[in-house]
Amino acid sequence: MGRIGCAFFTIVLLIAGAGAGGFLWLSGQYEKPGPLTEETTVVVPKGAGVQAIAQTLADAGVIDSPLVFRAGARIQDVDAALRAGEYAFPAGISAADVVALLSSGKTVVRRMTVPEGLTTAQVLELVAETPGLTGSVGPPPGEGTLLPETYHFSLGDSRADLIARMREAMEAELDKAWAARAPGLPLETPEQAVVLASIIEKETAVDAERRRVAAVFINRLRKDMLLQSDPTTIYAVTAGSGPLNRPLTRKDLAVESPYNTYVSPGLPPGPIANPGSASLAAALNPIESNEFYFVADGTGGHAFARTLEQHERNVARWRKIRDESR
Repeated sequence: MGRIGCAFFTIVLLIAGAGAGGFLWLSGQYEKPGPLTEETTVVVPKGAGVQAIAQTLADAGVIDSPLVFRAGARIQDVDAALRAGEYAFPAGISAADVVALLSSGKTVVRRMTVPEGLTTAQVLELVAETPGLTGSVGPPPGEGTLLPETYHFSLGDSRADLIARMREAMEAELDKAWAARAPGLPLETPEQAVVLASIIEKETAVDAERRRVAAVFINRLRKDMLLQSDPTTIYAVTAGSGPLNRPLTRKDLAVESPYNTYVSPGLPPGPIANPGSASLAAALNPIESNEFYFVADGTGGHAFARTLEQHERNVARWRKIRDESR
């Protein structure tokens, strides 16, 4: 038996010999406020026994006495129930409450937010760079298969598992949106809905505009007009690697690609980003509209038009605003 084990055994014997007085002393030490002066996060490693856990907590300043901690946990018969993980201990937490927290397994909840409109390559980069996750992201999933939202995870969770959760979330959200779709849309499959939603996501960040933008593209599809969406052309030029970081050129607009909707009719063959739930809903429930055009209005939103003549006036107005701001 080592020195620490002997000391612990001696304390237990002394407490047993002292009877009620010894038990009251131990109870007081066990339940009194601890030494922490501010919230502290500590990682309890996997496979650690009660002795190693007690020493880890003492080294971090969470508890005063490893021996009191161990004695209390063993008297409560929970020493084998203490769970590994990352824990946040509040200031002044007692040894008794530390034991209760470790027994509950209520570890620190970490968060990672995936913004709407990122390509799959960008999402994978975000996951790869997020601290606290382990392993690789695994084989890259298809474009538009990951739902943007805030995901919760614990220290040590798998990156591949988190990606799988994103895919499952997108499948569930798409099923819900497809079931609630408006009748008569020129969209034959849920996958086409994701394609349109990804274009809407990249065209506008204004929630109030999403269904209106969706209506413009739905109207164009019904009339067999080219969609002429800049974001699809950007995707064609960058192959989905990320932002173009420069204005589109006439050469870009003429590039031969099924993703360039200035030259290729209909929807692109796949999504150009990962759309959020609002854009999915908008794609499948556009407003009733006879508008066929829109252009930036200089305020972060867009000016919409029914005719090409109206649209050309809006474009001229936008170019003037753009030029004056340079």
